[in-house]
Amino acid sequence: MSASAKNTLDKKHTVLLVDDNAQNLELLEVYMEDVPSARVVTATNGLEAMEKVEAESPDLILLDIMMPKMSGFEVCKRLKSSPETRDVIIIMVTALNEPSDIERAAECGTDDYLTKPIDRKAMVDLVTSLLATKAKG
Repeated sequence: MSASAKNTLDKKHTVLLVDDNAQNLELLEVYMEDVPSARVVTATNGLEAMEKVEAESPDLILLDIMMPKMSGFEVCKRLKSSPETRDVIIIMVTALNEPSDIERAAECGTDDYLTKPIDRKAMVDLVTSLLATKAKG
């Protein structure tokens, strides 16, 4: 294996987990242990998420929608409208599951949508697949 191929495999992808509920955040962190290529950082509200995006340059964000200070919809809309952050993969993670909520998430630019309670295998498979696709360019 070439050195560059090995470096690609060794590269840690930064994944930002954003949820205002401590138990949900902890659960997501545990699930992310199944994605060894991920370096996990967390935020507990939309404003903190925006700060972490600037500081950490995540490859992927698992983003709750209903949060204080700034909703996940607003965070997604802002990130997707900026040339610096529009390529960050955003997966909305929420208890909202009405067609209008899913439509609103799509309008904000989300790349995918998972409803709570989160299925561990489905989340891990989705995150792994999206990170692999991003790594290939």
